[in-house]
Amino acid sequence: MSETCLPFIDLQAQQARLGDRIEVAISRVLKHGQYVMGPEVAAIEKELAAFAGVRHAISCASGTDALVMALMAWEIGPGDAVFVPSFSFIATAECVALVGATPMFLDVLPGTFDLDVAGLDSAVAAAKKLGLRPRVVIPVDLFGLPADHLAVAAAASRHDLLILDDAAQGFGGSLDNRRVGCFGHATATSFFPAKPLGCYGDGGAVFTDDDDMAERLVSVRVHGQGCDKYNNVRIGLNARLDTIQAAVLLEKLTVFPEELEARQRIAERYTAALGRCVETPAARPGARSAWAQYTIQVEDREAVVAACKAAGVPTQIYYPIPMHAQTGYAGYPQVPGGCPVSDRLAKRVLSLPMHPYLSETDQDRIIAAVRLAA
Repeated sequence: MSETCLPFIDLQAQQARLGDRIEVAISRVLKHGQYVMGPEVAAIEKELAAFAGVRHAISCASGTDALVMALMAWEIGPGDAVFVPSFSFIATAECVALVGATPMFLDVLPGTFDLDVAGLDSAVAAAKKLGLRPRVVIPVDLFGLPADHLAVAAAASRHDLLILDDAAQGFGGSLDNRRVGCFGHATATSFFPAKPLGCYGDGGAVFTDDDDMAERLVSVRVHGQGCDKYNNVRIGLNARLDTIQAAVLLEKLTVFPEELEARQRIAERYTAALGRCVETPAARPGARSAWAQYTIQVEDREAVVAACKAAGVPTQIYYPIPMHAQTGYAGYPQVPGGCPVSDRLAKRVLSLPMHPYLSETDQDRIIAAVRLAA
């Protein structure tokens, strides 16, 4: 390799930006000693809800827990059908299987990568023929771009479906001047370190405007507790966000808006430089991506990967196998006609380095490597 390899995501640059604020925040937790459900947890929930423009943000231990908690709060289970896009991280379907319901895979749109809402009507009909009860649809804000939430809402209303927005990659994005977190009946997100807003371990949250839903989520998060921890009124989880992670998130949230702007500038520069040689991410009118990933489509992916590697540019493939083709999920139903777009995307997509602290010099190096092979 001719040059030092760039980091795919540079968390150390973010640490340098924050200075000693993270250490001070963690030291504060060590001093008061409330490591579980300490005051920082309530504080970050308040700040997150305000940022998203919703009444409630219920923090939890991971993005997967956030999805599971929402389904459990709705009492989704055996005999229920939940409609998910096949081209996504496995947690989108995993949460459905974990509560005993049946994930039904829908295809996605080739440019924006999100749920092809046009297939929902036939998927609902197919689910009913299988003896399943259509209950929930889970659109995904994949790679940071908000899904077509207006179309999802219209389709869901025809079939009386609950909407759970999987915003594990989308928190920070917006659609029609409304931030991700306020779409659907509930929104789940992740604070995994690589996410646009990440902590220093696992973490997540569920957003909702429904007061009753929020109360059930708080119960589910701690073993289904009622009036106290030894009064268990429902089946629950141990899914609390650690206080130290909440403290980290409080500090990171203060620079999050600026980081989102930086991500947007980098994405625009990528698109301007690469638009003629590869298929760059599609836009949606009124939408602003959080740019969790910058994902291009190429015909000869191996050649581009090799050129990038030679230039010290890391790449990632999200996702090489669509969910309907995963061994553990092959027995679950698909929308009639299958998921050919998902199959094709799995062979074409390639994600480039994307983080707010990517210098123009490094951007140029990445662009040059891609253009050399594309």
